[in-house]
Order: sequence, then structure tokens, then C-alpha cells
Amino acid sequence: MTVIRSPRRMALVSQQLARQGKRVGLVPTMGALHEGHLSLIRRSASQNDAVIVTVFVNPLQFGPREDFARYPRNLARDVRLSRAAGADIVFAPSSRALYPSGFQTRIDVDRLSERWEGRSRPGHFRGVATVVTLLFQVTRPTNAYFGQKDYQQALIIQRLARDLQLSVKVHVLPTVREPDGVAMSSRNAYLTSAQREQAAVLPRALRAARARILAGERRARSILSRVRRLIRQATDARIDYAAIVDARTLEPQPRLHGRVAILLAVWIGRTRLIDNLLVDVP
Repeated sequence: MTVIRSPRRMALVSQQLARQGKRVGLVPTMGALHEGHLSLIRRSASQNDAVIVTVFVNPLQFGPREDFARYPRNLARDVRLSRAAGADIVFAPSSRALYPSGFQTRIDVDRLSERWEGRSRPGHFRGVATVVTLLFQVTRPTNAYFGQKDYQQALIIQRLARDLQLSVKVHVLPTVREPDGVAMSSRNAYLTSAQREQAAVLPRALRAARARILAGERRARSILSRVRRLIRQATDARIDYAAIVDARTLEPQPRLHGRVAILLAVWIGRTRLIDNLLVDVP
């Protein structure tokens, strides 16, 4: 397996793979790999001739009071895990290499970015869309793999690829969860043992909402009231948002129909966690 730090070298290798007719799978990450990332790498390895894992903590997607400085970084560990999962290349550029002096371009995906994470984290999706477009440009993948845990992000990247007519298929794979249902996340490492136990309230609330929907409840307001009560039982929990939205447009659905996404963003102490669940309304 090869580790590449230079965007120019990565672009040359990508061009060589294209000339050879290779199908290239891309798994973009910010490192601190866990089983969720590894499941994406393994899926990519099963569907492509070459697998590129990117490891880049993207400064453009962090706000001024967010956790960019303390985000966990351990490239040697990420390389070891990527290799074991089937990666052929780890592309790990520096910020200076990917955003050289004078870099001015930003990419926005307007409507899908306006609500939920976009409202709570201004500029976040602009940073995501910009870096993903750069990574697509440098690596030229046939397929790219993202997790459903970041559901709004996944929809935005799918829209970006369609709107810019990029020749990449964006795959969104199911969220990988811990035994108690908590979505795997690099930020789970910030939680104390007591907070980690409280984090299980998120999947419990999602399952309770799904149960209400499948039992026939169609009023989002009633379901979300129950969700908020459940979450507030956790001592350190503070709700950023809880919503039930159209799974394609992310618009709120006061009365549920079709496929919906239940979205949660909750602070557990100083750590902000997100989770979601898709439900087909009977």
C-alpha cells in the first residue's frame, strides 16, 4: 500500500489508473478511523480495482469555536487500519498542499445546506463541498463511499455530483452502530464513560419515533414531543435540533408520508453528536 502526501502526485497516479481502465473507489475521511469507515473501505474494495482512502482534517468545515485543534489525529494508525481493510492508497495531504497560498474558491450547494446542520454550523457545508470537489478532482474516482450517519452531508454530495455532472457514483452506506445502538463516530472519543452511556439516548429516541410512525402516528409534532422528552432524561443532554423531514428534500413534514428522515443533533456535555433514521411511512 502507498501513502501519498502530494496532490500533484496523487493526480498523476489517478491518471495512470484511468489509462489502465481501473475502477477506482474513494473513501474520504478525516482520519480517526473506526468500524464505520472500515466498512466503507471494505465495500469499496469489493466493487473496485483500486481503493483510495483520504485522510484530511479539513479546516474549511470547522467553525471558529469548534474542535479542529483537538480533533483526533493518528496517521500511522489510520494507514494500518486502511491497509487491513483493503485500501491500496492513503492520500493524506497537508492543508497547505490542498489549499495553497491564494486559494479563494468555495463551493455552495444552496437549498440542501440551509437547514439543520447548515443552520447550526454556518459555513460547514461550504467547506465540505469544497474539499470533496477537490478530492474528486485529484483522485478521479469511479465510485465514492459515504456513511448515512452524516445524512445531510451525503445528500449534498450526491446533489453536487449531479449538478456538476461529475463522473462519479456516490454510494451512501448504512450507519454502523455500537452494541447499544450509538452511531460510531470519531467524536465519541471525547465522551466520559458516564456521557458515553447517556449517548445511547439518541438511538433510543430514534427507535421510539420509528415505532410511533409504524403504529400509525402521522403528526410530526406529537412524535417529536416524545423524542424530546426521552432525550431530556439524559442528565448531560441538550438538544440542538430534532426534526422529521422529507428524506429527499430535507423539508419539514408536519404530517408524515412517503420516506422520511428523523434527524437529531444533541450535545452530551461538550460533545455534539448527530444521528438519523430513515422510515418508510406505511
